[in-house]
Order: sequence, then structure tokens, then C-alpha cells
Amino acid sequence: MPNVPAQNWGLEQIVADLRASRETLHRTRHPLGIRELPSREAVINIVAGLRAAMFPTHYGAPDLTDETVDYYVGHTLESTLRVLAEQIRRALRFLPEQADTPDDVLKARAFDVAREFATQLPGIRALLVSDIQAAYTGDPAAQHITEILLCYPGVWAMTHHRLAHALHRLGVPLLARFINEIAHSATGIDIHPGATIGPSFFIDHGTGVVIGETAIIGERVRLYQAVTLGAKSFAADIDGALIKGNARHPIVEDDVVIYAGATILGRVTIGRGSVIGGNVWLTHSVPPGSSVSQGKVREGERTDDGRR
Repeated sequence: MPNVPAQNWGLEQIVADLRASRETLHRTRHPLGIRELPSREAVINIVAGLRAAMFPTHYGAPDLTDETVDYYVGHTLESTLRVLAEQIRRALRFLPEQADTPDDVLKARAFDVAREFATQLPGIRALLVSDIQAAYTGDPAAQHITEILLCYPGVWAMTHHRLAHALHRLGVPLLARFINEIAHSATGIDIHPGATIGPSFFIDHGTGVVIGETAIIGERVRLYQAVTLGAKSFAADIDGALIKGNARHPIVEDDVVIYAGATILGRVTIGRGSVIGGNVWLTHSVPPGSSVSQGKVREGERTDDGRR
């Protein structure tokens, strides 16, 4: 048999080069060397548990009865909130103001945030029900509420967003971003957890929708696929670094419809009851009741279905 040379991957040099990249040349680790990162798997399980607690007959155990459902909801919430508190603790450590907080204090803070978040779940469920009803009302293909709750990607994305937005407002932006990016991966709908979205919000089809951090959306708004509510420009400081937190995304008032492929950029206002046509590129405000199509604005003109 021919002599086969021993395999040598040269691992010693590769490992050394990776260490140099990791520790010196291209460092990505947190400055404090934090190793307890939030867990994507844990966050997925948290959202599943919260969804089951809010909609137990759709996402909970299959054999629930009127006698057992409350027990199931309580048990699911208790176990889910314990995991959530731990993930909040890990996420809080990444906030500059929590860098030197003692572990016991941070753990107590995480518990308080998780408990406050839990008190908001009934209100979050009410918002989600309004979103589901908006989908049923706005989509002639929808057969019943269960179909929407189980199948519609827009409702899936909004479930994640409503939960993430609450955590974002409670001061846990990293964990909130985790939750929304999980939905983004699954649906193609990209909503920043900082975006403020009113009740009865319907994303039809959904793929490619982008909603930026400082967007404000009113009540009974409908978006179709590939709509972007984005920023037109990014302010920078004297060193060229982007200034974060500025209001730079659109305000969409109540009862607005935005059709597929429309791009709306900057801190502009889309007036109440307006209709933005497909593939429109819009970088200025429009008054209430406007109809915009391919660069034309016709104030107060009715659409074919009677909307203004």
C-alpha cells in the first residue's frame, strides 16, 4: 500500500492567529469581557411561553379545559418569567450605567423589570387582538380568526414586536432587539423594537416590510409587502460617528393605507386617512386625506374603494 502522509492542519498557527484577531487586532468582545450573553434559544422559548399564556387555546396544551386553563396559564407564566428575569439580568449588564452594578442588585432589578413587564401582558394581548381583528376585516381571503392567529406572518411579527416594545420601554433594549430579530428571521418583516405602533395594525403579506426605530404609527394603519418607513439621512458628530436616538423616521397618522413597495423616508408626516400608492418614493409630508401615486399628490381625492 502506498504511504499516506499524516494529515497536518497546521492548527497551532491557525489557533494563534485567531487569538490575535480575537484579542488584539479585531476585538469584538464587550470592554468588560462579559461572557454571560443572552441566549437566543432561551428568548425563543420565552416568546413561545408568553404567546401560550396569552392565547392558550391556540398555542397552549391541546387538552385544556375550562377547569384547567387558568392553572396552565399561571404555571406557564411562572416558569417563563423566571427564565425571562435571567435573560433580562444578562442583557442589563450591557448598559453602560449598569457596568459596575453588584450582581445581587442587578438580579433584583431584573426581577422588578420582569414583574412589571408581566403586568402589561393583558394590555399587550388586547393590542394583539385588535391587530388580528384588523387583519380579518382587511383581508377578504381570511376565513376566520384562528387562521390569522396561526398563519399570518404579520400577526407573528406583531406578537414579537408588542412584547419587544414593552421591554424596550422598560429599559432592556438588547433583549427587545433579540425578540424582534427572531421574528425578522422567520417572516422577513423588520420592525425595530423602539417603533411606536397603535392598535388595529395590519401588515398584509409582509415580506420586506421595514419599520425604523423612531417611527410612530397611529391607529387602524395598513401596510403591504416591501413597505419601508426609514430614515433619509443620518446626523453625525464632529468625528463622523452617527448620532443615535434622533427622531428620523416617519409619523403615520390614523387610517392610512400604504401599498406594496412604497418607500417613505425621514421625519415626515403622512396625514390621517391618506393612501400611499405602490412603489411611491416619498420624502416629504402629505396632508390628511391625500392620495399619492407615482409622485402625484391629490388632496382629498377618493380612491376606487371609497377611501380618501
